[in-house]
Amino acid sequence: MGFQLRPGCVCLALFILTWTSAFGQNPQLSPASSPVQQVPGPGTESPAGQSSGAINGTVVDQSGALVAGARVTLTREDMSQRQEAVSGPDGQFSFANVSPGPFQIVVVSTGFAPHTSSGTLHPGEIATIPQITLAVAENVTEMVVGIPRVEIAAEQMKVEEQQRVLAAIPNFYVTYDPKAVPLNPKQKFTLAWKTVIDPFTFAVVAGTAGVQQAQDHFKEYGQGAAGYGKRFGAVYADTVTSTFIGSAIFPSLLKQDPRYFYKGTGSVPSRTAYAIANAFICKGDNGRWQVNYSGILGSLAAGGISNLYYPKNDREGFELTFENAGVNIGTTALTNILQEFLIRKLTPKAREHDPSKPPEPPVQ
Repeated sequence: MGFQLRPGCVCLALFILTWTSAFGQNPQLSPASSPVQQVPGPGTESPAGQSSGAINGTVVDQSGALVAGARVTLTREDMSQRQEAVSGPDGQFSFANVSPGPFQIVVVSTGFAPHTSSGTLHPGEIATIPQITLAVAENVTEMVVGIPRVEIAAEQMKVEEQQRVLAAIPNFYVTYDPKAVPLNPKQKFTLAWKTVIDPFTFAVVAGTAGVQQAQDHFKEYGQGAAGYGKRFGAVYADTVTSTFIGSAIFPSLLKQDPRYFYKGTGSVPSRTAYAIANAFICKGDNGRWQVNYSGILGSLAAGGISNLYYPKNDREGFELTFENAGVNIGTTALTNILQEFLIRKLTPKAREHDPSKPPEPPVQ
């Protein structure tokens, strides 16, 4: 049976990367087109006659995409001045005629949690504050301040699609938000599609087929370009069927979330137990933990379908199909452990999460 690149099995991809040595522009939330607006407050100079200054900044989401239409409010510590602005298409905002002294900035945007920052402006200073990164609002229900839940899920998925281990290996099927909104069926299929057409997926498939040919696996395929093409096609078929069946079709039918919910806190034994448990359980779209029927049945179904295209002498029997399903579950458990203790550190685009509220599997 050929190697199957499971969506979450980053450890196997790392292995292929080392052994064989072979181995986006994101849509933004619909921005408001309003130009930057300013409402000057009283007193553009301090009572002592000190010259006023200016404050500039940029608003982005957790994927780094610019956020237009965010309402930014600036207030003085003594509330003697209040100004408002709206971030433009480039995510930037600015305040002029700001009196020197302590100030506070509050940024509010639909679908995001409010963000507050503070600082001190010196006389005559033109200050550029650090980039403001908005987090997706938590505790979302069907609507979040007028935005459907599906749009919040799309924003969270946009962050996940940028997660790559060592800036190369896709790490799409992990969420670092313990309260991530469930994906709808269309989003589950979209994530599966982006996984199977990812350049790294093709690199792994090409390397795996090369190793099989070098070791003369599946002899009936022969050698040469024709033999390599058959091996490549079989390995890629394994990848496509296992990804779509286990991470899109069954999760849509059974209303289960195909992603791994990173815990990231607690003792080593508790996190290890959590990672292993997630090879057998998963979060349902209702937010409750349940048996991971999608992953288990997906492994069995993908193994059965492979009998249609592998050489007759190499086709898996009933017992071997179940055996391989068990291997896949074990591989998933190992990958989850790596997710908890290693892969997060190697994924630069991984979003931060609230470690005080980690997801916990049910106590049986």
